[in-house]
Amino acid sequence: MPEYIHLKIKRQDGPKEPSRWEEFKIPYKPNMNVVSVLMELRKNPTNAHGQKTTPVVWDCTCLEEVCGACTMLINGKARQACSALIDQLEQPIKLAPLTKFPVIRDLQVDRQVMFEHLKKVKAWVNIDGAFDLGRGPRLSEHDRKVAYQLSRCMTCGCCMEACPNVNSKSDFMGAAPLAQVRLFNIHPLGKMDKNQRLDAIMTKGGITDCGNSQNCVMACPKNVPLTTSIADLNRQTTLYSFARFFNR
Repeated sequence: MPEYIHLKIKRQDGPKEPSRWEEFKIPYKPNMNVVSVLMELRKNPTNAHGQKTTPVVWDCTCLEEVCGACTMLINGKARQACSALIDQLEQPIKLAPLTKFPVIRDLQVDRQVMFEHLKKVKAWVNIDGAFDLGRGPRLSEHDRKVAYQLSRCMTCGCCMEACPNVNSKSDFMGAAPLAQVRLFNIHPLGKMDKNQRLDAIMTKGGITDCGNSQNCVMACPKNVPLTTSIADLNRQTTLYSFARFFNR
């Protein structure tokens, strides 16, 4: 049993500030995760050389791998800090912010671009309140299973971090919003906006910018069928293109 937990944390004081690595040694306790170690560090922000420093900044909310807020690079892999158990990690444990999003400070990044993409593809069901909702519309068992898998997405950004086509020289929106297009196109009420969603992903940065590397589905912590969804959307957009051409 180790006496200390050895951390190497990539730190940055602000969005335009230079980054640096800082080492810490935290007294070991059994059954800790990365979040609990960072909370211990916050109580006494002292680095491995005994020098006082500023508390490390990071995001967390649910602490049960549902919200995706605590996603960071842990030993080079994008994953959630709440479910990363210290006893299963090789030390020194290297913590760094995601590289595909602007750094706010330390391990905290701005994932606003993901939510902008969700707005672009209308990832919601329009309910205008003009009718009695009553019982919800029923889905076939097949559609229900697919919708449930897609609904597990927590907008954590792991798929974008793993995708080589998501970079500063590309407008590609990534796999997560594309999968949400499939989800809401399945929904009985969401189908009314199906063509608008397909129009959105057929523009620059949409589905044609996917390089089919398939890294996204390997990186997804919730096993969302991302590559299957992209293949299904390729079929949907092709049929929609033909229909639009012949109905001119």
